[in-house]
Amino acid sequence: MDKYGLKIDFEPIINLVDDVIIPKMYKIRQHFETPRLTDPIKKLHKELLRKSDQLKSLRDKRVCIAVGSRGINNISIYVRELVKLVTEYGGKPFIIPAMGSHGGATPEGQRKVLEELGITDDEVGAPVISNLDVEYLGDTEEGIPVYTSLDALNSDAVILINRVKPHTSFRGDIESGLIKMAVIGLGKQKGADLCHKMGFYRFADRLKSMARMVLSKVPVAFGVALLENAYDETADIKVLLPQEFFEEEPKLLEKAKSWMPRLPVDNIDVLIVDEIGKDISGDGMDPNITGRFASEFVKGDKNVNRIVVLRLTERTKGNANGIGVADVTTLKVLGESDLTKGYINSITAAIPPTVRIPMVMPNDYYAIKAAIKTANNLDYSGEKTRIVRIKNTLQLEYLYISKALISEIRDNSDIEIVEGPITFKFDINGNLLTWW
Repeated sequence: MDKYGLKIDFEPIINLVDDVIIPKMYKIRQHFETPRLTDPIKKLHKELLRKSDQLKSLRDKRVCIAVGSRGINNISIYVRELVKLVTEYGGKPFIIPAMGSHGGATPEGQRKVLEELGITDDEVGAPVISNLDVEYLGDTEEGIPVYTSLDALNSDAVILINRVKPHTSFRGDIESGLIKMAVIGLGKQKGADLCHKMGFYRFADRLKSMARMVLSKVPVAFGVALLENAYDETADIKVLLPQEFFEEEPKLLEKAKSWMPRLPVDNIDVLIVDEIGKDISGDGMDPNITGRFASEFVKGDKNVNRIVVLRLTERTKGNANGIGVADVTTLKVLGESDLTKGYINSITAAIPPTVRIPMVMPNDYYAIKAAIKTANNLDYSGEKTRIVRIKNTLQLEYLYISKALISEIRDNSDIEIVEGPITFKFDINGNLLTWW
């Protein structure tokens, strides 16, 4: 291959890895005991009615509903219900993207992100207004400048809606959630760029300080906090007043952490990730699952020696942010990568490692072999290599493990062996055919 100055002669590379054996694999199913709302819309209504005074105060007001870019389960339905209730109480709702630099850090790109989540004027019953204009609010006591969305600032009331969950680059009593959205989401590209530029040291404390300034000047009426379980389903919904954010969100974060899915084994030689994308995680693949973080301020609890990524999701639109923490990938991933989008994310987040290019192999077959070959163990054949394969870091109910791991999961009552041992099948071009 000779494109953009990249030269790869795969023949001698293939000769180095061709003798590696991809071992027999077992398909397994994990059973996660986690809560699930049987009627999340009913729960949303119940929570909102607990704040009926705030709903009544929206009459004749322009109400800004701030929505992020994450693939939150049923997000368009929740936004539509919010629009419906605000309208019923006499408010005049409109939607804005609250997503920092996502969507290529352009108004059109962020509108498109919402559209792909099912959030359009027609679908939710309110206009979507997308621009990146911000206004300077002042500096924190530490001297950090704070910016916020001009659309939010000039509205009569703001409603935030976001999922509370562990972040991928820092730790604290608050991570991803309403407080972060108030600062980085409403801060648009400029605010996101500034926040990440200061680095992740004491990031949670700094976010809270910045959020207090935002909440003192932006008319936030309330926030809708969504929690999801290990199956990517809505597990709980809480509606919080701004003054409740700082006390209640840490409690919700602890719940969210306890409900996250996990890999069933540790000390993994090779983790095969079928797909990564911004619709899966802000980091393409959630490091809280893989144990591989790009940020120096977070350490994982999983020991994974090699990660191989086989493809990008369709919805990521070429944004391969996160590929940099993989060790091996495919020519297909490289060819589909829109480096512009990934670089914008990386520069805004001030984390260059997320877009580094790993070793590139011609196809899935040789990418997996290269990962096995370079894994730091004494198994040259691959037969004893500890391999786990997942579809992505959101879907961990079903996965594949190599036969070297079977003895560790046989007595686990939360895991069942669905199929195996099987041999992975590949087409003539080396694409993996054994699917889910």
